[in-house]
Amino acid sequence: MYGHQTRSGAVVDGKLGNLQAAAIAVDDDGLIVAANNAALSLLGWAAWELVGQDFHDLLHRDRYGHLMPRTRCRMRKALLTGDTRHGDAEWFARGDGTLVQLSWLVTPCKPGPGVIGALVMLYESKQEDSHHSDAGPSAPLTELDRLALLAETTTQLTSTLDVDEALHRLAALTVPRLADWAVFDVLTERDEVRRVLVMEHKDGNLVEREDLQGPMPPVPTESPMPLSRALRGAASSLAGPATYQGPPDSGIAVEQQRLFTETGMHSAVIAPIRGLRDVLGALTLGRAQRHDAFTPADLPLLEDLTRRAGLALDNARLYQRQRKVAETMQRHLLPQLPVLPGLEMTARYVPSPDASAVGGDWYDAFALAAHTHALVIGDVVGHDLDAAAGMAQVRNMLRAFAWSHPDAAPSAVVTRLDEAVMHIAEVPMATMILAMLTLGDDALWRLSWTTAGHPPPLLITHDGQARYLDEAHGMLLGTGVTRPRPDAVTVLPPRATLVLYTDGLVESPHHSIDHGLDRLRRHAASLAHRPLDSFCDSLLNQVRPSDNDDDVAMIALRTPPAAQEQ
Repeated sequence: MYGHQTRSGAVVDGKLGNLQAAAIAVDDDGLIVAANNAALSLLGWAAWELVGQDFHDLLHRDRYGHLMPRTRCRMRKALLTGDTRHGDAEWFARGDGTLVQLSWLVTPCKPGPGVIGALVMLYESKQEDSHHSDAGPSAPLTELDRLALLAETTTQLTSTLDVDEALHRLAALTVPRLADWAVFDVLTERDEVRRVLVMEHKDGNLVEREDLQGPMPPVPTESPMPLSRALRGAASSLAGPATYQGPPDSGIAVEQQRLFTETGMHSAVIAPIRGLRDVLGALTLGRAQRHDAFTPADLPLLEDLTRRAGLALDNARLYQRQRKVAETMQRHLLPQLPVLPGLEMTARYVPSPDASAVGGDWYDAFALAAHTHALVIGDVVGHDLDAAAGMAQVRNMLRAFAWSHPDAAPSAVVTRLDEAVMHIAEVPMATMILAMLTLGDDALWRLSWTTAGHPPPLLITHDGQARYLDEAHGMLLGTGVTRPRPDAVTVLPPRATLVLYTDGLVESPHHSIDHGLDRLRRHAASLAHRPLDSFCDSLLNQVRPSDNDDDVAMIALRTPPAAQEQ
């Protein structure tokens, strides 16, 4: 282990040289105080080239080999604030000028008496480490190794809200680092058991064994077997083939006999995965290729891992449940479109690509009189369950006002709705278009509409001319500002396409709304000859910004050919 005299006169403790992982000690200014042999070998530097240098400036790089900006460096922030932090797959400069991709862990320490600093551990990513496993006894994890694993587990599991993704990440963290096999048994919301994931380390790769996955028998209430106890929330325990050699006391015991036979596991640890309120499942780690068996000393680490897994799965399940409720409510409120003679009509609703965003976008279409139908597109401000609930309030009130006054102008109906939104609905603000579609005596369809802060309708003629109907633009709902709302009327040409849409189709964090509207207009014009369903699908695929996390509602109609064309 190599050290140097710090400014305070403290000499770094020689215990750093006993660490198996690459370790570098720094002082409170981020200057390198010492590095062990593993770090010198991994980075290809000599000790005299490292000590006394700024760790960040000398070693940390971006993927292109450039100096990592200090303001974006999580390592430096952790060094200066005294936090424990972990990072995965970042780039560091070797002594020969090449780059190496490493994971890192920073934790506070005292490099010497009276000196406050930090310890930086560097190690190859798990993908690289997985190729170096052998069937011999594995080296026991040091306390720092355990701390690094737990920090990496926390980072990996808290960065996803997908249950399946979280389980795959935990499997990749534990196999082959701790075991040759990882088995996840999960309790569903109906207390049914499913073996949702079985991962094996084979020939240097992680292989999912789907033949060992699937439904499991129910959890027995009295069985003393390890997996049954874990699924009831009991403490973790050791298991082996002998554990399940006797007459099985339950269907789960039969499946466990099969598991040990098929995998060749000679030693396993099984621990419950607990959420905040309930047991969510169990994790089994097994060894088959390695000769060393698990011991009681391994149980605390497994319990720490499953505790983190339980919190992550609890959050993911809670979120997915809320997401499903919101989406189900939205879809149930989106209506069956009416059938109008000679007129084609279709609609689309696309949830946000970001699973954290559920919005208040909606469309509607309903009959008001024999030859008059209402068309609606709207968006309640927000991206959560409250927005979806607010959308339901606004949609239902609008239907009631429009139905009770079928001869009223669109602006009059929206004015009444705005008053109700201010005094009755729990909606901050909303945008919308209300349009009335009427068939005239000349067999042409007329559109009268008013816009409340919403992107304007788009009209595309059959010959590919597209223009926005922006003549009736008024204030959005819920502002409290009282102003007359305008109406506009236009005749829809034969074989024309009218599109009403929400802003998720045209807005992007990196471009202006004008850019999005122009993009929509040009693409819509190019698709004028497409069948209406194909027109809508292509429009969504070509126009919707890939960097927009908003949902999209869209309703489109196409007028029939002129009488002489039919």
